[in-house]
Amino acid sequence: MTAVLLVAGVVLLVAGGDLLVRGATTAARLLGVSPLMIGLTLVGFGTSTPELVTSVTAAMKEAPGIAVGNVVGSNIANILLILGISAVICPLAVDPKGFRRDSTVVVVASLFCLAAVLVGFLGRLVGLLFLAALAAYIVFVYVQERTDKDEAGEVLEHMAEDAPAAPPSLPVSIGLALAGIALTVLGARWLVVGAIDLAQGLGVSDAVIGLTVVAVGTSLPELATTAMAAIRRHADVAYGNIVGSNIYNILGILGATAVIHPIAVPARIAELDIWIMLGATALLVLFARSGFTLQRWEGLAFLAAYAVYIGSLAMGGRA
Repeated sequence: MTAVLLVAGVVLLVAGGDLLVRGATTAARLLGVSPLMIGLTLVGFGTSTPELVTSVTAAMKEAPGIAVGNVVGSNIANILLILGISAVICPLAVDPKGFRRDSTVVVVASLFCLAAVLVGFLGRLVGLLFLAALAAYIVFVYVQERTDKDEAGEVLEHMAEDAPAAPPSLPVSIGLALAGIALTVLGARWLVVGAIDLAQGLGVSDAVIGLTVVAVGTSLPELATTAMAAIRRHADVAYGNIVGSNIYNILGILGATAVIHPIAVPARIAELDIWIMLGATALLVLFARSGFTLQRWEGLAFLAAYAVYIGSLAMGGRA
């Protein structure tokens, strides 16, 4: 039953996230929302919905290792696994202006996350500060791109264009979005229950399961979106999708989770995994800044680093 719950949970999360993005983006287009705003909010939020619902569900079930490990592990997987695969498929171009803005934000957000994790508790005040920072970022980017549109704005519009579409009917698209939310909630519930059972069965901490099985499972929408962008040679979308997702994960998901249900941070995440996330973020910035392109060999380096990280977790899945 544990395996069934895990697999079914991941399948429903992926299907629900896809329906949500299809329905929400199509409804937004029909209502006249600009591609810039769709790319900035609905696509980024939609692909991060599985992480959000899973972390909130885990927190409410008193599984903080899964709640926090899901976000930290997803950010690690986004960079080392997903961008690694995408860069191997096709070298990823990086827009210099977007890089300077978004890389700064993702580094600052990661440092905020580090500070909160080292304190050992994510309370409602921290959550509200994270959500306020995310709102400020969205408003800043939207205003900047509306007044001075450049390649960074085109990346966001490409993200909207690449988003899967639903039939061009407002009632149908809204219905699909609602169905996506329902599937995501159910999938998150099954995934969390299965993850808790798996951790107990293997005798490891729920943080280890959250950092691996849950994190990779909830990151599958980003994998699909980013890999498809690389295959379509929309390399700018692949990079922007991951950086945006990591910003949403920290400020939006951890923020919303802490506001809904404050959580204690497991010691092992503070001791090791948050530093791995920071190291992966620093490596991403270093590689992206070098020639403003992620080369295939850099993608292979990401994948090798992720293999080492997962191997270390498998060998020493301590509490």
